Amino acid sequence: MERRLFSFILSSMAFFLIYMSLRTMFAPPLPPEEDAIAEVDGETVEPVEDLVADTDASEPGEGDGEEANEDTDAVERPSSPTWSTLGSMDPTSGYVMLVTLNSRGGGIERIELTERKENGRLKYRRVDVRSGYLGYLAADPTATDLGIRVNVVGPGTPADLATASGVQGGLKPRDIITGFNQNNVNNLSMLREAMLETKPGESATVTVLRNEKSIDFTTTLTEHPLDLVRLAEHGGDDEVEGNLSRLSCLLTVGRVGRREIQSGEKTIEGMVDTGDLIWDASQDGDNVSYQLQLSDSEMKPASGKSVGLQRTYSLKPNSYSLDMDVQIDNRAEEAQELAYRIEGANGITLEGWWYSNKISPNWGGSAARDIVYKTTAEGHELVSGYALLKRAKNESEADDQTLFAPDSAPPARNLSYIGVDAQYFTVAMLPPEGQESLKTFRRAAANIIADPSAVPDNKERAVNASFYLDSAIADVPPGSSLKQSLRLFAGPKQPDVMEAYGLGDCIYYGWFSFVAKPLGGLLHLFSNVGNYALAIVLLTLCVRGLMFPLSRKAAINAQRMQELAPELKKIAEKHKDDMEARVRAQRELQQRVGFNPMAGCAPMFLQLPIFIGLYRTLSVDIELRQAAFASWTAWASNLAAPDMMYYWGDWMWDYLGGRGTGWLGPYFNILPMIVVSLFLAQQKMFMPPATDEQTAMTQKMMNYMTLVMGLFFFRVPAGLCIYFITSSLWGIGERILVKKTLPSKPHFDPATLQGAAAGGGTVDGKVNNSAGANGKKSSDGKPKTMADRLRERLGTPEEEAAPLPKDRKRPPSKKPGNKKRR
Repeated sequence: MERRLFSFILSSMAFFLIYMSLRTMFAPPLPPEEDAIAEVDGETVEPVEDLVADTDASEPGEGDGEEANEDTDAVERPSSPTWSTLGSMDPTSGYVMLVTLNSRGGGIERIELTERKENGRLKYRRVDVRSGYLGYLAADPTATDLGIRVNVVGPGTPADLATASGVQGGLKPRDIITGFNQNNVNNLSMLREAMLETKPGESATVTVLRNEKSIDFTTTLTEHPLDLVRLAEHGGDDEVEGNLSRLSCLLTVGRVGRREIQSGEKTIEGMVDTGDLIWDASQDGDNVSYQLQLSDSEMKPASGKSVGLQRTYSLKPNSYSLDMDVQIDNRAEEAQELAYRIEGANGITLEGWWYSNKISPNWGGSAARDIVYKTTAEGHELVSGYALLKRAKNESEADDQTLFAPDSAPPARNLSYIGVDAQYFTVAMLPPEGQESLKTFRRAAANIIADPSAVPDNKERAVNASFYLDSAIADVPPGSSLKQSLRLFAGPKQPDVMEAYGLGDCIYYGWFSFVAKPLGGLLHLFSNVGNYALAIVLLTLCVRGLMFPLSRKAAINAQRMQELAPELKKIAEKHKDDMEARVRAQRELQQRVGFNPMAGCAPMFLQLPIFIGLYRTLSVDIELRQAAFASWTAWASNLAAPDMMYYWGDWMWDYLGGRGTGWLGPYFNILPMIVVSLFLAQQKMFMPPATDEQTAMTQKMMNYMTLVMGLFFFRVPAGLCIYFITSSLWGIGERILVKKTLPSKPHFDPATLQGAAAGGGTVDGKVNNSAGANGKKSSDGKPKTMADRLRERLGTPEEEAAPLPKDRKRPPSKKPGNKKRR
């Protein structure tokens, strides 16, 4: 019976395993996902309109199948890419952005912030560039036979406003730059080197070749606007090995039938990357449209038929958002299950990645560029670029980190925003205006646009992080399309701006927000004096002034400590071999004279939250970015960064002066040196002279620790150094002033210190009842405790503590031979 039962169970298990294996191997086609059939608000299936011009030759149903395939395969595409721009750098245009688009891939190549201050200067410029700016020309990095080919000229840029005798307008696309300031330039590298010798506001001469005619243009260079989105190869000094250049917000076919893009890949296996194809481009005012048709043969690796991709960009004045419409068209004669993939922004600015400290809610810290997103189920979340790079280096895991999947609950796929977050700026995809969330995406994932093995270990925080969204799968009839509208926010992390776009959670101060936010508000109030450096000085004086009573009390406490020093030394000598007895005797002495050694630490403990709060404010508040120490000098032109007095990165050892690799960084900073000098001066001026070898060694170690602290503080923001300098100078003056106002008489009665005074208390464990035994106050005028009064009434000293086990005498052991035998 048991054998039959065992055989039945074994055969049943074998049959079940074989059945499951066969079911997996020969699975029937999956039905379309119910929640992904594009019937959700914001994404619709509509008849195709305004198709590309060459669709007549590829219209399905004309002729035999082979002829139709041949016609479909004969897709004509432009031979060379073109560049288009939206927005302007002209301060009178009302635009706050200048967007450059590329028809090779139909994506975003560059976004520059061009908003102006009231004085006409750029509100957000590149803080690491001090040379003049001609404009982004999308020039090829390789040299031509004649010079540098200009591919795009942004409206309002110095290149666009350049003038020449007898020529209307400035530089134009297809111009060849042959010289700059009377120097021949043959490639982009030579032009960049020539630009380094210029400064904003200077006049420059640009020699171009147009229609085989040489023209000398004259223009006035400007500050370099912040290129918030750019190709990795245009990072300048912040370019990091391993990061790859790729256009932002590329659109491609995400799924056809049962074939879809696998994790870590850019396209469906076997299909061409639409980011490498040249799209048909057209521009109508503030709208730029791109269209691309994929033939039957190009769709064959995905077992699909001809489809089309279309997208439109539009930009409004005074707006930080770029409106985007995307769609995928079914150009076959039968219905197809289709989905698209839209990639996120990449190449976000890396300014200050080697010195900045981006505040993160994650314990593992944050990178210079992280992925942020918000869903109804999880709220605001951050995925560190560190984690993405580590995941990509781990071959056992998928390269992409899924944020939500098709099988996630609907609230987990209800997306409010998703984007790339930098220290002071964010680039994020948002729902269309008027909608609170996106509900039509079945998958979101974070990834890196980089070669993981090529990114140096000490530059990991500069990895190029990005993301992508996979649309819902729709059964698209012939001649219809799957559409979606989006917005791309690219702007500063100003509280009012971020709240207006629903991105307020991206501004994160951490645990000390209760201190950092009021300090930031107070700084903004003091900034009405016209200078944030002076505002930090006023803030420091205000804080230290309010703490003056505590500082005076701490100085008095230090004076009392000096009076106790001889008695403490006697106790240390008496109990030098018994640490517990020494500590007990010192505590009894301090209690007898009413001395609290921790009272002098109150100012330090109160300053610590202020120090951390100010550091957080400098790391988060964008108003302090680009705030200069003084308008008349380029030194310390960004209080949220080191003062950068002198550049030594070209000759200093990489171990010390490298970006991300060096302890000190590529600039010599003078403000941390002043801070360390003041700290050492304070110790020298106010530290009491050493009375023994141990005290001398302690003071020497404190001096060494101050020097080491200067090493770690060498790259802190200049604004924080101004706080330390002001606080130290105040502290020196305060100590000198307080020292003159301190009592000249001793704080303690010498008899009390020696244990001979009346009034009770304990001296070396014995009760002193010679005076004031029945009084309610001790000899020093302080109320007696209940224990003191009880001991006085009993007239007996406090019982001594039991001896330690090591001090007890053991009884003599009995030898086995002395035992009596029974």
